[in-house]
Amino acid sequence: MPDLPSRLTIRRDDLTDPRVRDLVALHVGSMLADSPPGTSYALDLTGLTGPGMTVWTAWDGSPDDGALAGMVALSCTGELKSMRTHPDHLRRGVAAALLAHALDHARAQGLHRVVLETGTAPPFDPAVALYRRHGFVDRGPFGDYVAGPDNQFLQLVL
Repeated sequence: MPDLPSRLTIRRDDLTDPRVRDLVALHVGSMLADSPPGTSYALDLTGLTGPGMTVWTAWDGSPDDGALAGMVALSCTGELKSMRTHPDHLRRGVAAALLAHALDHARAQGLHRVVLETGTAPPFDPAVALYRRHGFVDRGPFGDYVAGPDNQFLQLVL
Protein backbone atom coordinates (compact mmCIF):
# COMPACT_ATOMS: atom_id res chain seq x y z
CA MET A 1 0.00 0.00 0.00
CA PRO A 2 1.38 3.48 -0.84
CA ASP A 3 2.42 5.79 1.98
CA LEU A 4 -0.68 7.64 3.19
CA PRO A 5 0.71 11.20 3.17
CA SER A 6 1.24 11.00 -0.62
CA ARG A 7 -2.51 10.39 -1.01
CA LEU A 8 -3.51 12.77 1.75
CA THR A 9 -5.82 15.67 0.91
CA ILE A 10 -5.97 18.44 3.51
CA ARG A 11 -8.74 21.01 3.34
CA ARG A 12 -10.20 23.75 5.49
CA ASP A 13 -13.34 22.36 7.08
CA ASP A 14 -16.64 23.79 8.31
CA LEU A 15 -17.37 20.75 10.53
CA THR A 16 -20.72 19.99 8.92
CA ASP A 17 -19.78 16.53 7.63
CA PRO A 18 -21.12 13.85 10.02
CA ARG A 19 -17.81 11.96 9.79
CA VAL A 20 -15.94 15.02 11.03
CA ARG A 21 -18.48 15.60 13.78
CA ASP A 22 -18.03 11.99 14.89
CA LEU A 23 -14.24 12.47 15.02
CA VAL A 24 -14.66 15.64 17.11
CA ALA A 25 -16.95 13.72 19.50
CA LEU A 26 -14.41 10.88 19.70
CA HIS A 27 -11.66 13.41 20.43
CA VAL A 28 -13.58 15.22 23.17
CA GLY A 29 -14.66 11.93 24.74
CA SER A 30 -11.11 10.61 24.70
CA MET A 31 -9.72 13.80 26.23
CA LEU A 32 -12.28 13.62 29.03
CA ALA A 33 -11.53 9.93 29.62
CA ASP A 34 -7.74 10.45 29.65
CA SER A 35 -7.74 13.53 31.89
CA PRO A 36 -8.69 13.98 35.54
CA PRO A 37 -12.01 15.81 36.04
CA GLY A 38 -11.75 19.50 35.24
CA THR A 39 -8.41 19.29 33.43
CA SER A 40 -9.48 18.73 29.81
CA TYR A 41 -9.58 21.78 27.57
CA ALA A 42 -10.60 20.04 24.35
CA LEU A 43 -12.93 22.13 22.23
CA ASP A 44 -16.28 20.73 21.17
CA LEU A 45 -18.08 21.69 17.94
CA THR A 46 -19.16 25.02 19.40
CA GLY A 47 -15.61 25.95 20.33
CA LEU A 48 -14.12 24.74 17.06
CA THR A 49 -16.61 26.73 14.99
CA GLY A 50 -16.21 29.86 17.09
CA PRO A 51 -14.53 33.08 16.02
CA GLY A 52 -10.84 32.93 15.33
CA MET A 53 -10.64 29.14 14.82
CA THR A 54 -9.50 27.43 11.63
CA VAL A 55 -9.99 23.68 11.29
CA TRP A 56 -8.47 21.43 8.65
CA THR A 57 -9.32 17.82 7.95
CA ALA A 58 -7.12 15.24 6.25
CA TRP A 59 -8.60 12.69 3.88
CA ASP A 60 -7.18 9.48 2.46
CA GLY A 61 -8.10 10.37 -1.11
CA SER A 62 -10.56 13.19 -1.76
CA PRO A 63 -13.10 14.46 0.78
CA ASP A 64 -15.87 13.35 -1.56
CA ASP A 65 -14.91 9.70 -1.86
CA GLY A 66 -12.07 9.19 0.62
CA ALA A 67 -11.85 8.28 4.28
CA LEU A 68 -11.44 10.85 7.03
CA ALA A 69 -7.89 10.50 8.34
CA GLY A 70 -7.63 13.29 10.91
CA MET A 71 -8.17 16.88 11.94
CA VAL A 72 -6.36 19.83 13.50
CA ALA A 73 -7.43 23.30 14.64
CA LEU A 74 -5.43 26.49 15.08
CA SER A 75 -6.64 29.68 16.72
CA CYS A 76 -5.90 33.07 15.21
CA THR A 77 -3.59 33.72 18.17
CA GLY A 78 -1.49 30.65 17.36
CA GLU A 79 -2.81 28.04 19.77
CA LEU A 80 -2.84 24.53 18.36
CA LYS A 81 -6.11 22.86 19.39
CA SER A 82 -7.93 19.56 18.98
CA MET A 83 -5.51 17.54 16.89
CA ARG A 84 -6.75 13.97 16.30
CA THR A 85 -5.91 11.13 13.93
CA HIS A 86 -8.78 8.82 13.06
CA PRO A 87 -8.17 5.41 14.71
CA ASP A 88 -8.06 3.70 11.27
CA HIS A 89 -5.09 5.88 10.23
CA LEU A 90 -2.80 5.87 13.28
CA ARG A 91 0.98 5.68 12.81
CA ARG A 92 0.78 6.52 9.10
CA GLY A 93 1.98 10.14 9.07
CA VAL A 94 -1.41 11.85 9.27
CA ALA A 95 -0.66 13.85 12.43
CA ALA A 96 2.72 14.97 11.11
CA ALA A 97 1.13 16.13 7.84
CA LEU A 98 -1.63 18.02 9.68
CA LEU A 99 0.86 19.62 12.06
CA ALA A 100 3.06 20.74 9.16
CA HIS A 101 0.00 22.19 7.41
CA ALA A 102 -1.08 24.14 10.50
CA LEU A 103 2.46 25.44 11.05
CA ASP A 104 2.71 26.55 7.41
CA HIS A 105 -0.58 28.43 7.85
CA ALA A 106 0.68 30.06 11.05
CA ARG A 107 3.82 31.25 9.26
CA ALA A 108 1.76 32.56 6.33
CA GLN A 109 -0.42 34.50 8.80
CA GLY A 110 2.69 36.16 10.26
CA LEU A 111 2.46 34.45 13.64
CA HIS A 112 5.72 34.35 15.57
CA ARG A 113 4.99 31.26 17.61
CA VAL A 114 2.56 28.39 18.05
CA VAL A 115 1.62 27.24 21.55
CA LEU A 116 -0.33 24.33 22.95
CA GLU A 117 -1.54 22.79 26.16
CA THR A 118 -1.73 19.02 26.52
CA GLY A 119 -1.94 16.35 29.17
CA THR A 120 0.80 14.53 31.03
CA ALA A 121 -0.76 11.05 31.23
CA PRO A 122 0.69 8.23 29.07
CA PRO A 123 -2.02 8.51 26.36
CA PHE A 124 -0.60 11.97 25.53
CA ASP A 125 2.98 10.70 25.04
CA PRO A 126 2.75 10.05 21.25
CA ALA A 127 1.44 13.55 20.59
CA VAL A 128 4.08 15.16 22.80
CA ALA A 129 6.78 13.15 21.00
CA LEU A 130 5.45 14.41 17.66
CA TYR A 131 5.50 18.01 18.84
CA ARG A 132 9.04 17.67 20.17
CA ARG A 133 10.21 16.12 16.87
CA HIS A 134 8.93 19.25 15.17
CA GLY A 135 10.83 21.57 17.51
CA PHE A 136 8.32 22.37 20.24
CA VAL A 137 9.86 23.05 23.64
CA ASP A 138 8.49 23.45 27.16
CA ARG A 139 7.08 26.78 28.28
CA GLY A 140 4.89 28.12 31.05
CA PRO A 141 1.12 28.54 30.99
CA PHE A 142 -0.44 31.06 28.62
CA GLY A 143 -3.85 32.66 28.30
CA ASP A 144 -6.23 31.48 31.01
CA TYR A 145 -4.46 28.17 31.61
CA VAL A 146 -3.13 27.33 35.06
CA ALA A 147 -0.21 24.95 35.46
CA GLY A 148 -0.82 21.71 37.31
CA PRO A 149 0.44 18.14 37.44
CA ASP A 150 -1.98 17.05 34.72
CA ASN A 151 -1.03 19.50 31.98
CA GLN A 152 2.02 20.76 30.15
CA PHE A 153 2.66 23.66 27.80
CA LEU A 154 4.76 23.70 24.67
CA GLN A 155 5.71 26.27 22.07
CA LEU A 156 7.44 26.52 18.72
CA VAL A 157 9.01 29.83 17.74
CA LEU A 158 8.44 30.25 14.02
